[in-house]
Amino acid sequence: MRTSKVLNKLRSGEIASCFKVNLKDAQVSEIAAIAGFDCVWVDLEHIGQDWSVIASHVWATKAHDADLMVRVPRGSYSDYVKPLEMDATGILVPHIMGVEDAKKVIHMTRFHPVGRRPIDGGNADGAYTALDFSDYLMSANRERFVVLQIEDPEPLNELEEIAQLDGFDMLFFGPGDFSQGIGAPGQWDHPLLLETRRRVAEVANRHGKYAATVGSAANLQDLTEMGYHFVSVGADVVGLKDYCRNIVGAFGQKGTQGKSYLEQ
Repeated sequence: MRTSKVLNKLRSGEIASCFKVNLKDAQVSEIAAIAGFDCVWVDLEHIGQDWSVIASHVWATKAHDADLMVRVPRGSYSDYVKPLEMDATGILVPHIMGVEDAKKVIHMTRFHPVGRRPIDGGNADGAYTALDFSDYLMSANRERFVVLQIEDPEPLNELEEIAQLDGFDMLFFGPGDFSQGIGAPGQWDHPLLLETRRRVAEVANRHGKYAATVGSAANLQDLTEMGYHFVSVGADVVGLKDYCRNIVGAFGQKGTQGKSYLEQ
């Protein structure tokens, strides 16, 4: 099983870079991988794309030694493990609501002895049965990352307990939904949001997990000094939007204005 570039960097104490791809064409993922990002993040929670599209993103990133992280929809165990079986390098599970929720995710996504992920082995991650069975289970547990997304106020009381669980690699703070959850949508400088962003990093590091979040080139250094080691900066739709706006502006026209959490 191929090794994870992200995990190699994190385990060496380095910072791992990530780029979010919303568009369905895997050429976008290939461009990001060629540019040098360690990881490309594609989405099944919010974006309607079929499994053949995800497979194309897997191939595009593998061709240029980049990892692929798939944010899965909250659903059955098969929704969680299919990206891994297709040889995505990691999954991001949104809206972890407490320690019991986190335990269930780990149980479904890790093989024995950590969990009870359903076994096939006949797909890309198992080299289509070419991997030794025991090696396959051990390698998948070691080289595929599971990321739990903290983006609601509800799990904060159990954050320490969640971070102490075995079987996952990163706690990912999501500011967008968190701002809505605390009744302050889009208030990126809200004191509770700032406090929680710092707290997620501290708790993750204290319990041997990696802290992950979204950021920008402007606050990247602040985030890494805060203890974040995996930061997703930028998105294809942001870059394309800004490029088009600049051109429209040259004609003296104004496009629709707005700023998402991906640009914070």
